[in-house]
Order: sequence, then C-alpha cells, then structure tokens
Amino acid sequence: MEAAMDLMRRMPPGRAETALNALLSLLPDHSLDLLSQVDLPLQVSMDKESMKEYILCEYNRDADSYRSPWSNKYEPPLEDGTVPSEEMRNLEIEANEVFSVYRDQYYEGGISSVYIWEDEDEGFIACFLIKKDGQGKRGYMQIGSWDAIHVIQVGPEEEGAAHYCLNSTVMLSLTTDNKQSGTFNLSGSIRRQMSMTLAVADGHLVNMGKMIEEMEGKLRNSLDQVYFGKTREMVCTLRPPPEVLNMRLPDS
Repeated sequence: MEAAMDLMRRMPPGRAETALNALLSLLPDHSLDLLSQVDLPLQVSMDKESMKEYILCEYNRDADSYRSPWSNKYEPPLEDGTVPSEEMRNLEIEANEVFSVYRDQYYEGGISSVYIWEDEDEGFIACFLIKKDGQGKRGYMQIGSWDAIHVIQVGPEEEGAAHYCLNSTVMLSLTTDNKQSGTFNLSGSIRRQMSMTLAVADGHLVNMGKMIEEMEGKLRNSLDQVYFGKTREMVCTLRPPPEVLNMRLPDS
C-alpha cells in the first residue's frame, strides 16, 4: 500500500485514473483505502433542473449516482440516496453561493461546488472543489487545467471555539506550443494539511474561507517554486536562452 501511494504521488494527473484502475486490479484488498486516499482530476456534470454545472467526486457520490449541490438531487435518480440534514443543507447552499464569488474573483471563471455532511464525532465535514480548464490567452500556453480539492473536518463546538483540520490537493496540468521551443507539457499535484482552532463567533463559513484562502496562497507559491522554478532551472541549464549564449561567446 505504501509503494502504491508513492507511485500515485508521482503520477501525472492525466494518467492517474489509468494507474489507479491498474492498482485496484492488483490490490483488491486495498480498494477502499486507494479510493479514499487517491485524488483524481475532477469531472463535471450538468444539473438538469437548475441548468448549472457541478463537480463530481467521491464526496457527493452514492452508488453510481452523484448529488447536485444546486437541487440536492441525485443523477441518475436514487431513491434512498444520502442527503445532508436541513441545518447542513442550509450551510451548503450558503457555502456554494459564497464560494462562487471567491472562484470568480481568484480564477476569473471555472466551476466550483461545495458539499457538506455530518460527521460521526458530532461535527461536520465540508468539501470545497474548484475546476478551471481552458486555452491560454497569455504567452505560449496552449491548454491548461487546475483542479483544487479542499476537505475540512470541523470538530464539535466547545467554549465558543472549534477545531478545523484542512486537507488540500491541487492538480495542475498545462501544455505550451511554440515554434522555437516546440510542445512542452508540465503536470503534477501537491498536497498540504493545516489545523487550527478558531472562535466561531463569525460563523464556520468565515473560518473555513480564511483557511482555504491562506492554503491556496501557499499552494500557488509552492507550485511556482517547485514546478515552475525547478523546470525553468533545468531547461535553462540544458538549453540556455540565446541571450545567455551570446553573453558566453568570447570576443573575436
């Protein structure tokens, strides 16, 4: 199991589903652990009632159906599908409205979904998802995708405060196409965790929003330093830009 998880951490997001299916056939006894711990690129469906898109994941799935955060109904229809309590559903509706504004401000588009359900420890769990695909409008990027998964476990309220545990995963993939450099693909994923105990005077949604905003900032910085920074260093070492080569040429 440890070797399987190590392999999946090094697998490009575009090939993660194929690799996971292979591991499930090789390790059937660990199927539940693999499905719960491995994050795959997010898929999208359309709510036929509200005509709004929503994101599919393991957190809104029951059997082979997926629950829409807009209508609270499963597609394909499922009579006995699990749905949140009235309190959790009201919080889920508000969270989807607020997170849509956050997505538009930070991502300038894309799709977001929030799912909330009760926890066995008298708290609750919230899953915040963002998916952004598209063709590049700047530079040489031809196509790219960004999938963000934020799962927050909220403990029961004690003395006006609650404990929040956030697990975040970002999967990034982009392809550039330029006559000078040719086609280049960069993809990978990064996962981080954060725990905080915060006062609930302003509400759980405010606390969760602040944690996600802080975490996404850290993840973007890590991606810039690890993926883009290291790739830039390697490429410039192997294939120095023309201006660098001209500086190295001795005077004739």
